[in-house]
Amino acid sequence: MYQKYHTEALVLGGNDAGESDRTLVLLTRDFGLVKARATAVRSERSKMRYALQHYSRSYVSLVKGKRGWRVAGATAVRIPSRESVGISTFARIAELAMRLTGSDEKNEYLFDALAEAHTTLLDKYSSQTAVFPTVEIVCVARVLFALGYLSAEALQTTLFTHTAYGDEHLQEAEVLKETMLKSINRAIAETHL
Repeated sequence: MYQKYHTEALVLGGNDAGESDRTLVLLTRDFGLVKARATAVRSERSKMRYALQHYSRSYVSLVKGKRGWRVAGATAVRIPSRESVGISTFARIAELAMRLTGSDEKNEYLFDALAEAHTTLLDKYSSQTAVFPTVEIVCVARVLFALGYLSAEALQTTLFTHTAYGDEHLQEAEVLKETMLKSINRAIAETHL
């Protein structure tokens, strides 16, 4: 009998498999980046259907078997609305995180940085779309910092000591925007991905 693990996860992406299955890319709080198969999740009768859509935040139950991870259950924490204007911004961040993050490496700072950005960008009541580019820059810098591609000392900022995206943090990022963009572009170029 396999052990069932419960953790919070962000659905960063996935591919359809078979008639109603889907292979998901999940960034979990406890296990890092995980590729897990969700059986019959695309059928209309699936209870996990909405909790496991792209860019949703959910509590998931995972089972690790001989052929990898499998989703045994999911409950939605936050599902992006169709009207959300920040979904494309979060999609770009998710794509970068999937490319750079190794599988099964726990990184709570990375999860918290993406979860906070998810909340900020996908809030359906958010009308402050002007801050979305700054949130994206800060989140990408935090992803690179969490993965060791960027050092906090290089930018001389306190933005890496926490994962919040409050007004005072975004104002600090606006001042450092040019420096951060140069550092981000250099770090991404050095990854060769």
